[in-house]
Amino acid sequence: MASMPKHSKDGDVRLTSEQIVERLVDAATKLLAEAGPSQIKARSVAEAAQVSTMSVYYHLGGLPELLQAVVDNGFRELDRVFRAVPRSEDPAADLFGIALACRRLAQTNPHLYDLMFGLSTRRGYRQLRPSRPGSTARSEAFQAAYSHLVRECARFVESGRIRRDENPEVVATQLWSCVHGFVTLELGDHFAQFRDPVGQVLQSMLVNIMVGLGDAAESARESLVTAVRVQSESSDRNRLVDRRD
Repeated sequence: MASMPKHSKDGDVRLTSEQIVERLVDAATKLLAEAGPSQIKARSVAEAAQVSTMSVYYHLGGLPELLQAVVDNGFRELDRVFRAVPRSEDPAADLFGIALACRRLAQTNPHLYDLMFGLSTRRGYRQLRPSRPGSTARSEAFQAAYSHLVRECARFVESGRIRRDENPEVVATQLWSCVHGFVTLELGDHFAQFRDPVGQVLQSMLVNIMVGLGDAAESARESLVTAVRVQSESSDRNRLVDRRD
C-alpha cells in the first residue's frame, strides 16, 4: 500500500505517523477535559490536532482506536503520577500518598478517568472495541501503574504492621477498590452533604481498612498525617515552580 502523505492540515509541516497519533491523542484528551465526551468526534479531534480527519482512520483505524489510545495514555499518566509520590520508610504513608495522588488525577480530568475505567455511557461515541487477540497494550499500561500499589502493599505486609499472612495482591485490590469507589462517587457529586469528603470519607475509610488488616489505629493515623503533610509540601513546591515559570 502506498504511503499516505504525512503533512499537517495546513501542509506546512511534515509529520511522522507517531507525531500525528500523538497530536490526535493530546487533542482528544484536552477536548475530553474541556467539553466532555459529546465533543469527541473524528472531525473535531482532527481539527483540534490540526491534521486531516482521514488521519484518525489512517493512523489509528477509527474513533474507537483513538479512544483506546487515550485510555492507554491515561494509565501511563497514572503511572507517572504514582512514580512521583515520594517514598519513605513508612509503607502505610506511601500507600496513603498513592491513594491521594489517584484522587487528584481524577479531579484534573474527570471525563478521562471515567473513560479509563469504562464508567460512562459515553453518549456521543461508540463503545470501545475489545482488544485484538494477543494485544496487551491496555493491560500493560494499567499494570505498570497498578504495580506501584502492589509493591507498596508487599512492603506493608513485610513491615509487620499488619498480619503477615495477608496476600499483597489481595490487599492492593481492596485498597484500589476503596479509592476507586470513592473517586467514582465523588465525581458523581454524591458527597455534597460532607464539608470535607476527602478527610471525612476517603482518609477515614483508608485508616479503617489498615486497622482491619491488623495495623494499630494510632500508627495508621500517624501515617495518614505524614502522607497529607508530604502532599501539601509537594503541592506548595509545584505552585512555587509554576509562579517562577
